[in-house]
Amino acid sequence: MDIFGSVGSAAAANLLTPAILFFVLGMVAGLLRSDLAIPEQVAKTLALYLMLCIGFKGGVEAHRAGLSSELLASGALGLALSFLTPFAAFALLRVISKLDRTTAAAVAAHYGSVSVVTFAAASEYLRGIGVEFSGHMAAVLALMETPAILAALLIVGGNASQGAHNPRRGALLREVLLNGAAVLLVGSFVIGAITGERGYDRLEMFVNPLFQGVLCLFLLDMGLVASRQLAMSPNLQFNLLAYALTWPLLAAAIATIASAQIGLSAGDTTLMAVLAASASYIAAPAAMRIALPRADAGVYLSLSLAITFPFNLLIGIPLYQAAADFMVR
Repeated sequence: MDIFGSVGSAAAANLLTPAILFFVLGMVAGLLRSDLAIPEQVAKTLALYLMLCIGFKGGVEAHRAGLSSELLASGALGLALSFLTPFAAFALLRVISKLDRTTAAAVAAHYGSVSVVTFAAASEYLRGIGVEFSGHMAAVLALMETPAILAALLIVGGNASQGAHNPRRGALLREVLLNGAAVLLVGSFVIGAITGERGYDRLEMFVNPLFQGVLCLFLLDMGLVASRQLAMSPNLQFNLLAYALTWPLLAAAIATIASAQIGLSAGDTTLMAVLAASASYIAAPAAMRIALPRADAGVYLSLSLAITFPFNLLIGIPLYQAAADFMVR
């Protein structure tokens, strides 16, 4: 009972942080059909800012620590999880649902890729409770963006509508390899790793004091989007809803065990579990629109953004941290 009590207390404390409460405000406003809205270009700017901060601060931390076996092990594990998860997720979806092959592959890609904002929220949660983690986990985040998308294309193979000489494939390759989120994350990480403390001193006022406020605004917008996506998809099958809530738990458990086995710290294990449990709603949807245009966007966006994202934000993060603490210590 002690572990359940501690998780409950941590979840309650997480719910009372400003960023999470702004997400709840957005959900409530959207469900009540308020005209509250954040312009799309502003929301994109907020997302770019968050990715720049995460990548840059992670690079600075990596510069402090230097190239280590822990960084290499974390990166290898992250890549393996991102690439292999879609195959398992696809197999399960085909058993429990009536989704067509293309839509199931698209959903699987979302659950193999990662959520930058969930990672940001988890990082702030760990800082708030005094749990240390490595800056290089931002690099692991960047590495896990695209392997799942490639896995989804392998799953569908020649069965997609495009055929062997698909004129879209050049655009898809560009989307996967030069996706804006991945480019900014990796680029910011490299810049932080090169400039180190000198660079951080110059940007400290930009990347530190503003971060919490921008995260609040972005999560307000995510709450609005998630609630409206739910309202547009009232007929989702129960087994798909159950999948969106249980798959993150399974993925987090696998990542937690694997992270503990390779000797990651409690903080890094928590973030690895968060990454494995999260579902992409930025990089993966953009790629799927090009790669698998016949996939049902209403399904994969509703599951990843309207179900899994709130679950991880409100309940999952404290739960994964408690599990990591139990496994590592």
